Amino acid sequence: MANLARLEPRILGPLPGPKSAHWLERDEAVMSPSYTRVYPLVVRRAKGAMVEDMDGNLFLDFTAGIAVTNVGHSHPRVVAAIRRQAGRLVHMSGTDFYYTPQVKLAEKLARLAPGPEPKRVFFTNSGAEAIEAALKLARRHTGRKRVTAFMGAFHGRTYGAMSLSGSKPMQRRGFSPLVPEIHHARYGDLESVRTLLSTICPPDELAAIFVEPIQGEGGYIVPPPEFLPGLRRICDEHGVLLVFDEVQAGMGRTGKFFACEHWQVAPDIICMAKGIANGLPLGAIVARSSVMDWPSGSHASTFGGNPVACAAANATVALIEKRYRANAAERGAQLRAGLDRLAERYRAIREVRGLGLMIGAEIQDPDGRPNPLLRDRLIDLAFERGLLLLPCGPSTIRFCPPLCLTPRQVEIGLDLMGAVFASAEEDSQHVPGHGPSVPEHV
Repeated sequence: MANLARLEPRILGPLPGPKSAHWLERDEAVMSPSYTRVYPLVVRRAKGAMVEDMDGNLFLDFTAGIAVTNVGHSHPRVVAAIRRQAGRLVHMSGTDFYYTPQVKLAEKLARLAPGPEPKRVFFTNSGAEAIEAALKLARRHTGRKRVTAFMGAFHGRTYGAMSLSGSKPMQRRGFSPLVPEIHHARYGDLESVRTLLSTICPPDELAAIFVEPIQGEGGYIVPPPEFLPGLRRICDEHGVLLVFDEVQAGMGRTGKFFACEHWQVAPDIICMAKGIANGLPLGAIVARSSVMDWPSGSHASTFGGNPVACAAANATVALIEKRYRANAAERGAQLRAGLDRLAERYRAIREVRGLGLMIGAEIQDPDGRPNPLLRDRLIDLAFERGLLLLPCGPSTIRFCPPLCLTPRQVEIGLDLMGAVFASAEEDSQHVPGHGPSVPEHV
């Protein structure tokens, strides 16, 4: 079998190929229609930043499984840790018993989490569960009921996380009533928060402010420099807990272990998941010890902190600390500079923004309005050329590749994106009245 990590993108024929098409038919018959499939990729194997489909087509992955496989697909050290632990102990429920991988990981996360006070850790299976745990802890610790979040936020799809989210109507439609006493302000706008507290959300009833240091699903939005420090001051003034959702922005993705470190702001509770175990289901909240004061039995999880997932996470965290956090900063600067050059050439790119390897390119129409149709067309064209991308926000392409990305792979990705924009521009010239946009049927 070829060394997948050393190969470059290769498309053998029309997509999907016959073997992939067969599995798409089987999927259609049994899988939930609620899933959001972007294009017909059926994965056979993956290594590093490369993915192979069922028909032998090779793709450069700029998605990392939605910012999950931070140290690369099937990293040998993570795979070895999983195999070793699976041969010793697969499950014993860490909420009732003890095992060493869980304790070791908690020690690492407590050490890495920003802020001088000692920390405690609660493990979950996912980011949404981490948000739910933080919501419960915040209300119980403060004795207050109200919570503030932000428009454009995405915190998950369980009821509390969904109620905090403000990203898309589809994520809420048909699921009311939601969790009550949750208010939303404008992201990046401290005055909006102050207005909320002076009108409909009494600060003495506010338990917590939940915020993504960089909005993910909302469009890879980096807030103004004063925003997170300003939230910290508001919370300190009113005895409110500041909760950071670092599910997508954390684990080295921005070049810091946690994105909030760019602003030197420490939360009271930090939520993490996605990249923590490089593909195994694991999430966590890390809170100041004085905040995580709930009594035994008040919250638990059968599978949260599973020993195999914790073993994978211990290997992943060590790799991010020693190597991939710095690589994310270097490769992110390279990718950002290349996308900025493409923005100078193609008017369809309204803005390039982000930190490290969490970069968004917002796509616009000739009048400067968000153009989701063109954004989706560009992602399809990239797929056809062997580059995997994802959308976010109203019209943004997100670039969240594995942090093991090489300089050569950045160059390949930029070359493919140049070809994608050139193809879309050429297509638009054959559509009367559409300028640089694309035909509506796409």
